[in-house]
Amino acid sequence: MTNYDPTLSYHQASARGASPVAGVVALYDTILRDFVRALAALQAGDVETRVLELNHALLVIAQLQGVLDHERGGDAAKNLDRFYHLTRGLIVQANFKAAPQPIEELIELFGGVRQAWSQAEQESHAGQIQAPAPDQPGDPAAADAASPASDDVDTPQLQWSA
Repeated sequence: MTNYDPTLSYHQASARGASPVAGVVALYDTILRDFVRALAALQAGDVETRVLELNHALLVIAQLQGVLDHERGGDAAKNLDRFYHLTRGLIVQANFKAAPQPIEELIELFGGVRQAWSQAEQESHAGQIQAPAPDQPGDPAAADAASPASDDVDTPQLQWSA
């Protein structure tokens, strides 16, 4: 007999129909849930759960870091790689210190970046729906105006310090 988990089925179905950016947002949601659970476990004195949740966050971050496209991603990929590297170190420190402040800081950091990804997803979706149709099929300028360009999107600039 197999166990049926409706929540897992919902998440899997949602992920299959999601855009790549929505998939990234979902992974950030997972990381944030891990941090919240780790914080609750820390406050409850549950060392095993705290370590489990922080280790899971590390795995998800490693997955995000591993799929960065450094050729096409340019500075954004480079900055995200650095962010993931630095925050993975912060997670190890948070696990070692067993204090709430580092975990709260991680929640704030990832919450801000998650918000930026969510905004990018919304703007991308809005751009696809509201893109003007070219006036003349043979006009390259009109075709360029109809297709979303990555240069037109304001990329949030994040500042990190070690």
